[in-house]
Formats: sequence, structure tokens, C-alpha cells
Amino acid sequence: MFFKFIRGIVRILLAIINGNAHYENQAALPKEENYILVAPHRTWWDPIYMALGASPKQFCFMAKEELFKNPVLRFFLVHLNAFPVNRDKPGPSVVKKPVKLLKDSDKSLIMFPSGTRHSTELKGGMALISRLAKVKIVPCVYQGPLKFSDLFKRKPVYVRYGEPIEISDIKKLDKEGLAEIEIRVQQAFDTLDTEINPDYKYVPTKKDKD
Repeated sequence: MFFKFIRGIVRILLAIINGNAHYENQAALPKEENYILVAPHRTWWDPIYMALGASPKQFCFMAKEELFKNPVLRFFLVHLNAFPVNRDKPGPSVVKKPVKLLKDSDKSLIMFPSGTRHSTELKGGMALISRLAKVKIVPCVYQGPLKFSDLFKRKPVYVRYGEPIEISDIKKLDKEGLAEIEIRVQQAFDTLDTEINPDYKYVPTKKDKD
């Protein structure tokens, strides 16, 4: 209930602030099953738009454990289905927690395989979680303002969803298998970006680069 309530409030706020969001190919999203929604991480609010466009599906998130030290922020994170991750020393819970949620709840997972907003290196965690939880990997991209102030300028926001990425033919999640999955995921991102805007090129803000 809390997730749905907050999502409704955020939808209204973003409509007032920006009011220029476009969600494309939502038909590609699985309807009756959980899945992992993956995207290149370009700004701190891209998961918000991704979750809004995939409504009414509810999601869980990974968040760096430092955010949970603030009791107020911790309350909201926990009730918004976020769970802490130690980025420097990720333990077994990084995989076990999302796998359990994907298996035993009605919540899907939003995940950024690159980890950070300015990294292009894809990680293997999504593949392992997908295989253990027996759920699909669905690609998604965000194109829009990277600075919060630009949202107020009503610059357009685009979120495009893609068809699930097929990895069932990859038998082993070894170095070669993960490299092939990385290629397929990156190709899916590139295709979605091109479908929105053939001339699009992601350029991190100076703050992100620093």
C-alpha cells in the first residue's frame, strides 16, 4: 500500500514539475510474472520514471547501505521495498535477497547492471539473479534531463521498454557466458536508444564525472 501511495504522489509531483514524460513499448513488459527491469543508470531519478511507466507492477530496489543510516530515509527505503547493499564488500545477500523477493512476492526488481551512473561496464549479478529466480531480464532506457533543474524546464523525458533478453541458451555463467550476456544487454540498450532517438548520445554531467 505504501509503495502504491508514494508512487501516486510522485506521479502527481512529476506531472506538475515536468509534465512531459513519454513511455514507449509498455506492451513488452511481462504482465503475469515477475522480472528484472535493467537499464543504464543515467540519473538518480531514472528508476522513478521506470517504475511509473511499468505501473501497476511493484518493484524492489538495491540501495547502498550508507543511505540506511539515516532513520527517516531508512523508513522510506524499507517501505519502498529497497534493501541495503555493501558496494565494497557485497555478500551473499546481494543475490539471496532479490531472488527470494522475485520468487516469493509480487514484486519485480529494478537493477542497474553498470552499478553507477557513469559506468558502462555491465556486471554479472543480474544474470545470476535471473537464473536462480527463473525470471526474465527486460531492458529499458531513459532519455531526458540529467540535471534536476532541467525537469522544471519541461524538457521531454522518454522511457522505452524492450523485449525480454534471451539467455536460456547460455549454459554456464563463466567468463565467456557473462561476456555474451553483457553483449546482448548492451545491444538491447543501444537498440532502445536508437529507437527513441538515432542521434542520442549519453554525456554524463560534470558532477557525475567527478
